[in-house]
Amino acid sequence: PSSMAADSMEIDDSLYSRQRYVLGDRAMHQMAQSSVFLSGMGGLGIEIALCFVAVQAVTLHDTKQCETWDLGCNFFIRKEDVLSQRRRVEVVCPRVAELNPYVHVDISSSALDDNTDLSFLRKYQCVILTEARLNLQKRVNDFCHSQQPPIRFIGCDAYGICVRVFCDFGDEFEVSDPTGEEPKEIFIQNITQDNPGVVTCMDNQPHGLQTGQSVIFREVGGMVELNGTTQQVSVLSPHSFAIRDTSLLQPYAHGGFFVLVKTPKTYRFETLEQQLCDPQVLIPDFSKPEAPLQIHAAMLALETFQEQHSRLPNVGCLQDADVLLKLTEEAPVNTELVHCLSRTARGTLPPLAAAVGGVASQEVLKAITGKFAPLQQWLYLDAVEVVRPLQALATEEFFPRGDRYDGLRACIGESMCLELHKLRVFMVGCGAIGCEMLKNFALLGVGLAKSSGEVCITDPDLIEKSNLNRQFLFRPHHIQKPKSTTAAEATCEINPDLQVEAHLNKVCPATENIYNDSFYSSLNLVVTALDNVEARRYVDSRCVSNQRPLLDSGTMGTKGHTEIIVPNLTESYNSHRDPPEEEIPFCTLKSFPSVIEHTIQWARDKFENAFVHKPSLYNSFWQTHSSAEVVLQRMQTGESLEGSFQVIKLLSRRPSRWEQCITVARLKFEKYFKRKALQLLHSFPLDTRLKDGSLFWQSPKRPPTPIEFDLKDSLHFTFIVSTARLFAGIYNISYTEKDLSEETVARILATVKIPQYSPSEKVSRSTDESAKKPDQMKMPVSSEEEREAIVQLEEAIATDRVTPEGLQMSPLQFEKDDDSNGHMDFVTSASALRATMYSIEPADRLKTKRIAGKIIPAIATATAAVAGLVALELIKVVGGYEFESFKNCFFNLAIPVIVLTEPAIVKRTLIRNNIYFSIWDCWTIFGHEDFTLSEFMNAVREKYGIEPTMVVHGVKMLYVPVMPGHSKRLKLTMQKLIKPSVDRRYVDLTVSFAPEADGDEDLPGPPVRYYFSPGAGTP
Repeated sequence: PSSMAADSMEIDDSLYSRQRYVLGDRAMHQMAQSSVFLSGMGGLGIEIALCFVAVQAVTLHDTKQCETWDLGCNFFIRKEDVLSQRRRVEVVCPRVAELNPYVHVDISSSALDDNTDLSFLRKYQCVILTEARLNLQKRVNDFCHSQQPPIRFIGCDAYGICVRVFCDFGDEFEVSDPTGEEPKEIFIQNITQDNPGVVTCMDNQPHGLQTGQSVIFREVGGMVELNGTTQQVSVLSPHSFAIRDTSLLQPYAHGGFFVLVKTPKTYRFETLEQQLCDPQVLIPDFSKPEAPLQIHAAMLALETFQEQHSRLPNVGCLQDADVLLKLTEEAPVNTELVHCLSRTARGTLPPLAAAVGGVASQEVLKAITGKFAPLQQWLYLDAVEVVRPLQALATEEFFPRGDRYDGLRACIGESMCLELHKLRVFMVGCGAIGCEMLKNFALLGVGLAKSSGEVCITDPDLIEKSNLNRQFLFRPHHIQKPKSTTAAEATCEINPDLQVEAHLNKVCPATENIYNDSFYSSLNLVVTALDNVEARRYVDSRCVSNQRPLLDSGTMGTKGHTEIIVPNLTESYNSHRDPPEEEIPFCTLKSFPSVIEHTIQWARDKFENAFVHKPSLYNSFWQTHSSAEVVLQRMQTGESLEGSFQVIKLLSRRPSRWEQCITVARLKFEKYFKRKALQLLHSFPLDTRLKDGSLFWQSPKRPPTPIEFDLKDSLHFTFIVSTARLFAGIYNISYTEKDLSEETVARILATVKIPQYSPSEKVSRSTDESAKKPDQMKMPVSSEEEREAIVQLEEAIATDRVTPEGLQMSPLQFEKDDDSNGHMDFVTSASALRATMYSIEPADRLKTKRIAGKIIPAIATATAAVAGLVALELIKVVGGYEFESFKNCFFNLAIPVIVLTEPAIVKRTLIRNNIYFSIWDCWTIFGHEDFTLSEFMNAVREKYGIEPTMVVHGVKMLYVPVMPGHSKRLKLTMQKLIKPSVDRRYVDLTVSFAPEADGDEDLPGPPVRYYFSPGAGTP
């Protein structure tokens, strides 16, 4: 059922919005008209199928039957499918189709071999082969390459610890947008009248251009001939570049900006046959740049081995490994790699398939849409670090046992499988990355009930429609159910032996009674699947203080990162800080917006203030002061009550009918889009000059133009209706469909009187960039305002407005994904009106939604890749591997780059006398009921060789020698100084030590955990 047919071409935004942000509409439309052929329904094929979102049609091809072994790599095959001997492709088809209602999925199980007539492939735009021998790949690739236009070809293979992707998109493949980065508007400081003219950016902002690229100029003052023209640049410095001859143009006066113009780029590909001898490869790990060619040689030898022996090398068999090594003699060779490949070739590492499946799927999207730079032409990855320490194990460890873990066992051995079964893991977050992680846990057998293992997951969120396109454990009938419990059920369907416990809690200081130290000490490791830095920092600090490994990852569009944090080996997440997000200066938002982000943020702030902040303030005021009469008496005696003026104003102006909501909305329109402009132009007329003689209104400042209200303008109408609806919402006023109609609204508006406006003389000219937003609460109060508030309150009491309902409002919560609630209508229309008033190019609803909702663009390909990479590291953590074997990863699938690096090694800080500590250290002292502070100091000295000079508990100083009276504290007991609650077994204290030389700073040390009694050490 292709309801996304090319003729209607409506994109279902509630499902695809996050992906649209990554790919853009043009690419989405091209996908909706494409057919794809995917062969091989093993672990790799199914990973690729998972990311096929929004293409028109997919043919899944496979000839094999389900076997027990498939359960460990294909998450869509169940035990009953194996028992009833069904074909893999028949089992998988409905499950893939269900993922994406708009994609037409059909199946083929006819033979595809050296004798097949390939003409049936002509109807596809892209062909992907997995589990196909190299000769067949060559034959299909030659056929695809020779077509007009060429069919894009992708070959993908996984043998044990080695995987590869190969792409051939034809002789000339045009890419519309190689990077996918949105071009920024950069403001201009100056343009010289010269040959060539030199453009300098304002405030030394880097332009990020490369010589040969083109930019388009807009709103330039003086040298107006440049406006709307496209100029090729040659870069002179990070913030200046040369363009054409400008000597005959008018002199530059002020303002203007330029934007990079995206230019298409053509890529040339060779066929698989041509590329075999001289492959063009991506180098993911610069610590071993020779690896890709070594894997290339080893996998070609594996192909020859199969031709000679009609089988793959046997699991763990040393003779076969030596035969394979002899076959690679001509090529660059790495003996260890060849041995590991031979021993594991029959096996499968599900996380490696997931990672390379994510990369391959992104290449499929590139092949169809021409968006992002394609892979040229090979990607090779290996997981030799996972199996290197296991080579000494007995061969029997790797032999099959007839269960779902045989493929995994062939790679990592039985003992390691058992360790994974026993794991106790805590995963924070159950969104896109969380779903992918759970799939990996299910295939690896992490946390099995029968082995006393457990996966504990928590996420407070409910499932929304926009989650479905990449959170593949969820289906339409799950919408509005909790993510964690739904994901837990879906995971147990993949592997019923898993023990998954699902919570709905946030992990933060407020839930430390649940996720306390004894909870963490029962875990083996923690995995974060979060979407914000703050939460990561918090979980990281809990892992450090409880010495637990943490596996972190994140994605943004096609970019992803993974970070592995291991006690005593690596730094922690908090050891490095990302730069904070740039805040928009208050005066820019209030009076001088210059780009669309400013007006969207302004509209979002208006929403927060009117519909969230004020109603909440109102409610808490009347909860504190339950009687209006008492408030009046206290105010009459001159007492000032915090927030009372704002609250009384809200009470006295409170609307009670729909008509009044429309009136308020109309007055807001007048205030925001007309009076604001009149007032600014009155305070700063267009010809205002600054002290240095330059014009006040010059770029990036834009002068506003007042807007006259016009009901016929749909933008004006949307603003009035959505604003009225939101006011009705907070004041609990009901309205009907008819009330929203144009005639009703017009009838009400005809009666609204708009008072005459004269600009005020006393205006705060907020032009100071560093000015902070004023705090309404702290404003000085004039007696005039007090009298007014008292009169308003007396009147409200006299006219019986003070009812229990009247003292209650309903704050809203901004919800960007529900199109029926009017929230996005308000933000989009308010932002667009303000943009019009300042002649800024308005943004459509989709872009407004992305910025206002701070939506992280997301796409399933990147999510699959990060989760796979993290799950590989998990095996190393469980095996207790050395520092050198761990890898962090950063990638951007758009370009494509993949970079694997060693984690940051833990820093050891010298206190003195050769005594060191790191972030992972925690010293422990066991005391008793009468243990004094002085005894505590001595105990630290005896145990660790250095005596503290200062002891602090939280924010309370227990002992600082220079403080008056502190020396008397040495005789007091720790119990008395700290006053622990009855159930506290220990506290963490901060200590510091005397410096070597007088006058230096005190030397920091690790936290010291003090136990109140000798037996308290065991949990």
